[in-house]
Amino acid sequence: MKNFELTQKMLSLGGVFYPTGYAFIMFPSVEDAMQVARELETSTDGIMLLTPTTILSQIGKADDHSDVALPSVGTEGTTVRKYVDLAREGHHALMIPTHSEKTTEQVMSVVRKLPFSYAQRYHLLAIEDLE
Repeated sequence: MKNFELTQKMLSLGGVFYPTGYAFIMFPSVEDAMQVARELETSTDGIMLLTPTTILSQIGKADDHSDVALPSVGTEGTTVRKYVDLAREGHHALMIPTHSEKTTEQVMSVVRKLPFSYAQRYHLLAIEDLE
């Protein structure tokens, strides 16, 4: 598993988190996130674990003690606010490369075995809810 590093490529033109080609899946517990990551590591390279602190400080551009207003930039802004709300409740996330429908379905077949709180896949011009 790779360490998360926010790069310019993961941001929209407005500077909001928008990692095209990835699924961002949140879990109520770090144990469940780690179990999914372990199961997927044999077939999927580049999986990243994000802690609540990382989500708040890097994705939400706010620290876990702040009430800084997040940008209201359409769908991506709303999605980031959801990530921040869940991170404040202690949820962890996995960022998983999903460059095809087949890969996405393989990932979700593993994810669905455990409780997850929110799952999104970032396309070039759309964010897809994953269930």
